[in-house]
Amino acid sequence: MISNNMYNGINLIGKSLDASLLRHNVISENIANEDTPGYKRKDVKFEGLLQEALLSNNNSSKIGFNTMTPQVVVDKKNLSYRLDGNNVNIDTEMTELTKNQIKFNVLVDQVSNNFSRIKTVLSR
Repeated sequence: MISNNMYNGINLIGKSLDASLLRHNVISENIANEDTPGYKRKDVKFEGLLQEALLSNNNSSKIGFNTMTPQVVVDKKNLSYRLDGNNVNIDTEMTELTKNQIKFNVLVDQVSNNFSRIKTVLSR
């Protein structure tokens, strides 16, 4: 019998991919609003939620991946040095976009490897 625990890793990667896609959209929105007066950059919070869930629950089979959703938050701590109140820094956003793309590619590779292993096991 196949255990549901076998799919926890895939479910986790799936949620992480969802967060990465959302982060890409949020960063793109930040870049598009670089010249909008008063615009405050947004960010996605997911890794902290995931870490809390993993640390608070020793039994990984009971972690509710379905209830974990990435959250878009307004970055109020990032001070604006501009007179118009906009706190978007294009260099920061491009760096974050690159980091996010690398994370996304790693996650896609992990999903591919997981399914390849499952396919190998099932074909034997």
